[in-house]
Amino acid sequence: MRQQEMDGRARRAVFSPVDNRARVDAVVRRIGDAIELGLLADGEQLPGETELAAQLGVSTVTLREALMALRQQGLVTTRRGRGGGSFVSLPEVPADDRLKARLRGWSTEELRDLGDHWAALSGAAARLAAQRTEPEDLHQLRRTAEELTRAVDAAARSRLYGRFHVELAAAAQSARLTREQVALQSEIGALLCLVLGDDAYREEVADCHRSVISAVQDGAHETAGTLAERCVRASTARLVAVRLTL
Repeated sequence: MRQQEMDGRARRAVFSPVDNRARVDAVVRRIGDAIELGLLADGEQLPGETELAAQLGVSTVTLREALMALRQQGLVTTRRGRGGGSFVSLPEVPADDRLKARLRGWSTEELRDLGDHWAALSGAAARLAAQRTEPEDLHQLRRTAEELTRAVDAAARSRLYGRFHVELAAAAQSARLTREQVALQSEIGALLCLVLGDDAYREEVADCHRSVISAVQDGAHETAGTLAERCVRASTARLVAVRLTL
């Protein structure tokens, strides 16, 4: 697999056809989640309406409604005239109290259940990546892992953490796993700001990610899966611990 194809796999999952059951909401979630995760960069221009609607498998009317909702959320801005179009607008860093209020809405049982789902996804992705991915195709994962070691604020760290797991699913060459990871990170990703402000824990996560990459590169699929699951379960346990203090 060429590196260019590998790097684009997660992005292609963003623009693949959405579910027909709730098209506007599905488009809003798909693009909004990708922006929150940093898969779409701040200031990046989205494809034109006709092209984007075709990629997502929706009508232009549906797409325009979704873009309107994204503008209202502050995730997209639209410029008119020459050089105009729809552009990504990275959201403000969520306030600590807002995040705690959001976490308070989850019971410890719900958080553990979400963690089980996340561990299952990441474990499966790591095992498949170890079986399917060539060592030279791991550049994107390595880059994200190294960016995490340099990230200063908790919001940037949480985005890189979530992006790593999305890219791990992309390395598994599974569009469905990749979409599931994007959706899951929209639920839990911002909450990780509450635990990733700790420099020591950030380094622990970075070490775990590097270990996962090494296992994937070596083709050690069971080790890769176990390490990915362990990393996720540790993060979930920390979130549960924060929730118990609220």
